[in-house]
Amino acid sequence: MGSSPQAIAAGVACGVAISFTPFVGLHFVLAAITAFLCKGNVLASALGTAMGNPWTFPFIWVSVFYTGRWFLGVEGEIRVSFLTVFEKSMHALMTFDFSGFASDVWPVFFPMLVGCIPYYIVAWVVTYCIVKHGLTKLIEKRRKNAK
Repeated sequence: MGSSPQAIAAGVACGVAISFTPFVGLHFVLAAITAFLCKGNVLASALGTAMGNPWTFPFIWVSVFYTGRWFLGVEGEIRVSFLTVFEKSMHALMTFDFSGFASDVWPVFFPMLVGCIPYYIVAWVVTYCIVKHGLTKLIEKRRKNAK
């Protein structure tokens, strides 16, 4: 027996929403955990993470970064190399050397973490509603055609 439209929609919504977080490299795991916690389909959550991809990540990262800076009241110009930030954070995680984390990664990561919250919520709700509605209509149409 397959998952319900609600479970599939919740799973996809978890995957899409997680794509707005700065936890690059952990999206599949975090999407699966959040899908499990909200009784969503874990496989659908993995599919939802496709929202975050090489074409959308630059827009997502810039949006959540500047939204976070706005929420935190941070002013002034800043030039950010997301590649460098993710490279340094990956290095810190792989070597357990967090000496440069506070100076190199945290000033970018924290605003992204704060800024992703409204995107996460909106993405989850919108995705859930669209997917649930679409699946419900599809099931109704199939039942109607089967009669």
